[in-house]
Amino acid sequence: MFSRYVLVIVSLLDFLSDFHVSCCDESCTNRTVFTPSSLVVKHGDPTSAICSLCPSCPDDIFNLEKSVGSHVNNGSTITWTVDKMMEWKMTPLCYYTEADGHQCCTPLNVTVYKSPDLVSVSFMNHSGPLFESRDYTLQCEVQNVAPVRSVHVTFFRGQTELGQKQYLSKPQKEPVTEVFTLSISTTKEDDGAQYWCQAKLELGPDGPQTPPMVVSKNVTATVYYKPQQLAPSRPDVITLTQGDPLELDCTAVGNPSPSYTWTSLPDGVPPSNSRVLTIQSVASGHEGQYTCSVSNDVGTNTVTFRVAVKPYIIPYIVVAAVVVFTGLIAVAIYFYKQGRMGQYNLKDVFPFHKQHEAVPTVE
Repeated sequence: MFSRYVLVIVSLLDFLSDFHVSCCDESCTNRTVFTPSSLVVKHGDPTSAICSLCPSCPDDIFNLEKSVGSHVNNGSTITWTVDKMMEWKMTPLCYYTEADGHQCCTPLNVTVYKSPDLVSVSFMNHSGPLFESRDYTLQCEVQNVAPVRSVHVTFFRGQTELGQKQYLSKPQKEPVTEVFTLSISTTKEDDGAQYWCQAKLELGPDGPQTPPMVVSKNVTATVYYKPQQLAPSRPDVITLTQGDPLELDCTAVGNPSPSYTWTSLPDGVPPSNSRVLTIQSVASGHEGQYTCSVSNDVGTNTVTFRVAVKPYIIPYIVVAAVVVFTGLIAVAIYFYKQGRMGQYNLKDVFPFHKQHEAVPTVE
């Protein structure tokens, strides 16, 4: 029977304690003060705080309400100590009761934090290569972190920051796993880029000086894009002289690596699958239009070359000069022979030098 009375008394005391807490007024003019005013503690670490009674507050009923740890009342102060913080939801209350039964209290804001177990980055609902000029969603999964509202996630491409994300839903004090997302649009320059993310716990001035941070591994992007020409600009018409070499460069870049097909070639020029079409010595039959098609799985790019071939006139000039020179020699020999026979004087025909007779002058 005695044990039943003890149980009833203990239960009544617990009820009264809860009653005091539930009726606690946080807007009282004279309030107790916690030092520090808020706590940021790592899960599993020790912590402590001191509650001080205001000078004008009655000290007959001055106490601390807590769910974990122990406390020591020393007149106008109460020291609260936790050897190992394992709770996630807790708000210690330091209170006093006035003569009329009105209870005033001060809550201590306690933030218990835990770094993520793992941070990983990937492309949402996508695997395999990406394609140029398409939109994709990067996702950064942060596993088993608390409190999630303090997590700041930053996305990177190489060393370039792409954007930051935070948790915007209902606050959670217990560890949770959350996925943060960021939309991006790819270009061919992103081929081979390293994407990654980091999760940092921004816990404010009461938190650690170096915010806890966990970084994901890199994800290498493969971007497929249509072939693009690398060859420098060229004239509308490529003009060559017969006998000159012809080299048409159709080199392009693309992912996957492109293939080459030469079509619409002049008669006599065989088809080719090389990136550079070469003819060692062009003739008049090589004049015309050359079309190069560069293709991969993404698309096709077509390049057209126009070639004009001029005749090689130097041999004709040389032949004409030889004929003229030979004719002059033949004429000269003919008149020379005629002069030797007494009929013509070669010097009269070609008066290269004329002699003058001296005439005496009169003084």
